[in-house]
Amino acid sequence: MDKNAFFKAGSGRCLAYVQTSGRGPGVVFLGGFKSDMQGSKALYLQEWAAQQGRAFLRFDYSGHGLSDGAFTQGCIGDWAEDAREIITALTEGPQVIVGSSMGGWIALLLAREIPQKVKGLVGVAAAPDFTEDSMWGGFDADQRATLMRDGQVVLPSEYEDSPYIITRRLIEDGRNNLVLRRPLDVPFPVRLLHGTADSSVKMAVPLRLLEHLSGPDIRLQIVKDADHSFSSPRCLGLIAASINEVSGPL
Repeated sequence: MDKNAFFKAGSGRCLAYVQTSGRGPGVVFLGGFKSDMQGSKALYLQEWAAQQGRAFLRFDYSGHGLSDGAFTQGCIGDWAEDAREIITALTEGPQVIVGSSMGGWIALLLAREIPQKVKGLVGVAAAPDFTEDSMWGGFDADQRATLMRDGQVVLPSEYEDSPYIITRRLIEDGRNNLVLRRPLDVPFPVRLLHGTADSSVKMAVPLRLLEHLSGPDIRLQIVKDADHSFSSPRCLGLIAASINEVSGPL
């Protein structure tokens, strides 16, 4: 088991991470909503990067995994700031950013804010703008009223026993970080991977994202029967192949 290290961000938040050395461009994995860096994709990519001789970084956002803070205190802006700070501080040169689900949204924010640090981007079941389009857009009148009155609403989780607590701050901050409302220029290669059996992020999302992105090399690959986790051996191999495509030679 790799030893966890800790990075003190400018915000004061202490972020847990694992980094392995190697040649560049390195690979940075951005996990999903309420996920941590111990997931199957993160661990697979670390092992794959080591076999390739590539540098690799995985970490926990604040309020996730072993990092400081409570999950319910965080929001998209905080987690994007975590990613920006740790990538800027710990990596050398442009990186291949692999964003899973919410991590795909954060990767797009990084593409807008620090494009000089991005060699290529791989979005895996990317979920940009989900706080507005999926959560708020899917709330009924009672849920919206509860959120505004109490500052939070409780939703059942498809992936764990405990429910999601969705805060008013998460929703309102999400509106300040939307990426699908105007074109986004990506001057580097982008690969979007999405499964037809994804019940969390509908196929309309990657198609809409494809429409909003502008750049020289942007491709969407749709995988029949792949679900939102995108973690079968076939899917993991596609992620690795996509990294090779966008990174160029080592």
